[in-house]
Amino acid sequence: MKGYLCLQDGTTFEGKASRHFDRNVQGEVVFFTGMTGYQEVLTDPSYKGQIVVFTYPLIGNYGINDEDGESEEIQVSGVVMYQCTDVPSHFQARKSLGTYLNEQNIPYMTEVDTREVTKAIRAEGTQQAALSRGTDYLFQPTKGHQIQQVSGEKIETYGEAGMHVALIDFGWKKSILNALLERGVRVSVLPFSKVEMLDTLQPDAIVLSNGPGDPKDTVDVLPLLKKALEKFPTFGICMGHQVIALAFGGDTTKLTFGHRGANHPVKDVVSGKVFLSSQNHNYVVKEDSLNGTPLVTRFYNVNDGSIEGLMHDSKLIMSAQFHPEAHPGPKDAEWLFDNFLTLVKNKGVKTHVS
Repeated sequence: MKGYLCLQDGTTFEGKASRHFDRNVQGEVVFFTGMTGYQEVLTDPSYKGQIVVFTYPLIGNYGINDEDGESEEIQVSGVVMYQCTDVPSHFQARKSLGTYLNEQNIPYMTEVDTREVTKAIRAEGTQQAALSRGTDYLFQPTKGHQIQQVSGEKIETYGEAGMHVALIDFGWKKSILNALLERGVRVSVLPFSKVEMLDTLQPDAIVLSNGPGDPKDTVDVLPLLKKALEKFPTFGICMGHQVIALAFGGDTTKLTFGHRGANHPVKDVVSGKVFLSSQNHNYVVKEDSLNGTPLVTRFYNVNDGSIEGLMHDSKLIMSAQFHPEAHPGPKDAEWLFDNFLTLVKNKGVKTHVS
């Protein structure tokens, strides 16, 4: 059965439709360049409502396991691939990728020239698209405030002892929680809409999580959040990084087609070292907007020069646009968790700047 990927600019791509192509789905179309990590991508709340195009031609080779999901369900609206392996080969595999998508009624297409789709996105930018049975799809108005669609409603605590960290939930990934728990930290996951509860929790530090959509959707909580940032040692990841910039008077802007993949080179201005990172974001902090704020650049992207991380000039506040928990992707940046927690234990203030 034929299916179509219809871009809002009028471009269409034909492919083979999955069995759950009985309904049209619309979402922002993005491409992911990693060779592995498809299970993490599909379940990452930062991809909520998006149609993901996998540029690597062979997807699903090692199947789906019980360990690598970043949330309890698939978050994307649809998937586009060149090939989806029917018979995976890995000792941890529990099912095929196709079976996994079908079980959760997620439509997907195969036999699509994903290189051409990627070229179209790079040329015209990230845009709305649809997986459709025909080429005459009528685009619907889009819904805003995606963070509200993935953030929880209650405080949940994990771990029993150790340093207490509040994880502000903008759409957190399981691997961020695991990275903290593996370091002996007790974690309270706090919905972003309940930031005022930080004074009750009195954590040793806070971590601002990743999340989908526009960071400016958090504008209502920025005043409260800034007070918390000035009180507690803070580490922001992806969306959390952007929110820190906004809280201190910086600004964000949307990239043409975003950064999504597992091999983005990042340079640390403190050490001078370059490392590879896993990334998934549409928005970036505008460098000139930091003038007059207490924030300075800590990391930048080697490919396009965009800001990849910040630090406060006097307080223990640091951030990363990339994902140091590294699922999927290399573990080059995982040291940031150890660095941050060590500074918190030592009550470091300026030590992370020098």
